[in-house]
Amino acid sequence: MENNLDNIIEELFENLKKEKISKEDFKSKIKDIYFEDIGYAKIDHHRKLRRGFPEVIYGANKTSIQILEIAKKILRYSDTLLITRTDKETFDLLNEEINDIYFVENAHIIYTKSSHHDENLTDGISIVCAGTSDIPIAEEAYITGYLMGNNVKKIYDVGIAGIHRLLSFKEELLKANVIVAVAGMEGALPGLVSSIVDCPVIGVPTSVGYGAGFKGISPLLTMLNSCSPGLAVVNIDNGFGAGYLAGVINNKINSKV
Repeated sequence: MENNLDNIIEELFENLKKEKISKEDFKSKIKDIYFEDIGYAKIDHHRKLRRGFPEVIYGANKTSIQILEIAKKILRYSDTLLITRTDKETFDLLNEEINDIYFVENAHIIYTKSSHHDENLTDGISIVCAGTSDIPIAEEAYITGYLMGNNVKKIYDVGIAGIHRLLSFKEELLKANVIVAVAGMEGALPGLVSSIVDCPVIGVPTSVGYGAGFKGISPLLTMLNSCSPGLAVVNIDNGFGAGYLAGVINNKINSKV
């Protein structure tokens, strides 16, 4: 049975019609697709049908064993798995039981993808970040957008301390359907990017900066108070949320082409 929900449901109906499974078994399996209760987690398998992307595991404050068990349940119905805010110890455990699994250390992400994932990636998302110190958050956004089926462009270390660096990529930025702009310090980059492009910009404040940056509060307030229209802002260090939103926007645009 392929780990694709549409195929799983179709096969269940066929097996029911051919009396290969009972009505009770059919009902039980359909209920599992909505959510699966394993005590410490209620896994939303139905999310892939609703949103087009499976439930994502937030790894912080979960044990490696909990993450492993949740991951195995998700992979029964999806060949895509995304775990954020995780570590090498958890990866080593999962790698013993799950095939073709990847760990991106600087983004603190573990993921799997289908064998044909890279064949039909869609252009339209660009990610820019202000400094090298912001790259881990930018990479979290990048991998999220990539796993949602996008060929994400990366433009790193183009902060406003050397604005000519950003402007040299203006032509590429103008081709984007949506841009994720990641910045710490004073957080001015997203507003600037929004002022020169005609697409939505998603600002990501990071906790990078000195004491008066208040671990990301300062760039967050800068982005929220930007006078440049077309800029939306996610939470501090929330690369995942920005990458997911960018993926939703780009996939919706391309579904209408």
